[in-house]
Amino acid sequence: MLRITDAIALQDWELSEQFVRASGPGGQNVNKVSTAVELRFEAERSPALTGPVKNRLKRLAGRRWTKEGAMVLYCDETRSQQRNRDLVRERLADLIRKALVAPKRRIATKPTRGSVQRRITAKKQRSTLKTTRGKIGED
Repeated sequence: MLRITDAIALQDWELSEQFVRASGPGGQNVNKVSTAVELRFEAERSPALTGPVKNRLKRLAGRRWTKEGAMVLYCDETRSQQRNRDLVRERLADLIRKALVAPKRRIATKPTRGSVQRRITAKKQRSTLKTTRGKIGED
């Protein structure tokens, strides 16, 4: 079980981990030991998350979201399998915590009369400046 907040905890069946060989430098260790972790979270089927949270999580996940509604996270930062496992679980928890925060609704406001007047005055001044830049007539 992975605890996200006091109210939200993910069950073991929602998470599946697969250990794969990491890429990059590391000598024999990287060729022998599967230290990289690929964590799959069945987000669409998760009863712990509500619909709007799932939608926000899908937007945050981006290309890590699969067509089946799962989220796949990958970590090969350290040489330790356990440390990579902890890192990827923490990343998942952070993403879910971000998705829990509902964005504030923007309230449309009208510009004040003074700001409209100032804008129009500035436009008129700019217009007159540009009209005086014309070619000098040959009379």
